[in-house]
Amino acid sequence: MKILVADDNRDNIELISDILSVTDHEIFTAIDGFNVLRVVPQIMPDLILLDVNMPGMTGFEVCEKLKANPTTAGIHVIMVTALSDIDNRVKGLTVGADDYLSKPFSPKELLARVNRSLRNKHATDEIREAGQKVRLTFERFVSPQVVEQLLTNPGQLELGGQLQEVTVIFADLEGFTSLSERIQPDRLLQVLNAYHSLMVKIILLYGGTVDKFIGDCVMALYNTPMSQDDHIARAVKSALHMQDEIYWFHQRLEDEYRLRINIGINTGMAVVGNVGTDKLMNYTAVGDTVNIAARLQDIGSGGQILVTHPVFEATQEFVVGRSRGSMRVKGRLEPVNVVQISNTPIED
Repeated sequence: MKILVADDNRDNIELISDILSVTDHEIFTAIDGFNVLRVVPQIMPDLILLDVNMPGMTGFEVCEKLKANPTTAGIHVIMVTALSDIDNRVKGLTVGADDYLSKPFSPKELLARVNRSLRNKHATDEIREAGQKVRLTFERFVSPQVVEQLLTNPGQLELGGQLQEVTVIFADLEGFTSLSERIQPDRLLQVLNAYHSLMVKIILLYGGTVDKFIGDCVMALYNTPMSQDDHIARAVKSALHMQDEIYWFHQRLEDEYRLRINIGINTGMAVVGNVGTDKLMNYTAVGDTVNIAARLQDIGSGGQILVTHPVFEATQEFVVGRSRGSMRVKGRLEPVNVVQISNTPIED
């Protein structure tokens, strides 16, 4: 491992370096605080033995700057100083020092403190790497926003939810079922994943949370888990972007794989939370608001974007809309006022 020894007294640097020479660690030196801040990003040491009383910038100031920088915050720092009173010890710990060694010190104590600090650094690095692997793994299954929320508040890992306003998108591939009858499963999966990648990229671009994949359909939520005052606009802009992007996307595909994306959007109250069992749960939204969005996607055709009237009212400043009137949707007694939207004129 790499150890940086920082002290304005060259005799002290030589003494500490001699003591550490019995170890297998790589030793670097710095003669003042400015030199430390210049050298650290270049060598990224595992540990810094930092003197306090240095000209220009004290060890306290250096330590505070290192700990405030995310890149260097994980480097362990042992303050090595003749200032052994309690106030200075507290100050050292307050600015982020991991340990405090008073001068004069015995070589055995120095080596013991160094070894302990490096063990702690190694353990911390392993925990951090494990956490990063967990984050990257789960971000492949659920939205990064959900992962961040759960890591910040692990108490949310419980069944149940709360009633809140959300905007819901369902985006489905028209003709995918018939396509699946004509091509090999491996090629079918490649095509499906390509479409899903397109849709998910756009949903995440506008801050949506990908809820789930249902066959060739993608369900996404806005205004959860992060609050978004403009969640309706975000959802509609996602849909319009898909509508624009699909032309260019199709240019990379053979004719038989050029499928339309039908989209349904609704906004309203829904129960949002973890649904399932203690062993396996899904962060999702349930309720009439979600069901209507799904049904609008079902009745769409030819790459239509169908929305409820509240969605159109909230976004009519930047969309073209054409009323489809009151329509009955499967599983619902009351009809729904449906509007087809686009960012280009809609043909009859």
